[in-house]
Amino acid sequence: MLDPSFFSYVTVMSITPGPNNLLLATSGVNFGFKRTLPMLFGILLGCAIQMLLASVALDVLLHWMGAIRLPLTVVGCSYLLWLSWKIFRAGAPQLRERPRPMTLVGGILFQAVNPKAWLMVTNVALMYANSNGVLTVLLGFAALNLPCILIWAALGDRLRSHLQVAWKRQAFNSLMALSLVATTGWMLYDAVLLS
Repeated sequence: MLDPSFFSYVTVMSITPGPNNLLLATSGVNFGFKRTLPMLFGILLGCAIQMLLASVALDVLLHWMGAIRLPLTVVGCSYLLWLSWKIFRAGAPQLRERPRPMTLVGGILFQAVNPKAWLMVTNVALMYANSNGVLTVLLGFAALNLPCILIWAALGDRLRSHLQVAWKRQAFNSLMALSLVATTGWMLYDAVLLS
């Protein structure tokens, strides 16, 4: 039986702003809820794969994570900064060549370079997988994570109708890009402090 701290931790980590949620909100604004769903399910599956890997290979993973924590963070943050630039420069989809939202596979692969996702699943695996069983933790994690990330995609979709004016869309994309840059800066600062 999973204890209340599991529900609290996974919910807080899933609902708070981070790379996944900022990208989901941005995709919801720029492409709508329905077109954001493949990315959303990719994020969910990517986190589930991470959880499974972290739970099954915890000893190896902990040793590995210690050795590559800083390089992984730098690579992940470099990708986030590139995404921030792309978001900042994004206009309304109808004003440019047909941009596409992130795909299911893209959402899955993005988790490999998402430091917040690695932190979340490693902590959950450490604290709960051994005592509760991997399958129970994996199902509980997915059940809590899904509604949290759905909120961000739906929020972006709801904002979409309010952001049809080019300058409003640009202001939103700029705010999301700056939020992602701030998140990236925090993650890099944290990684440098811990290394």
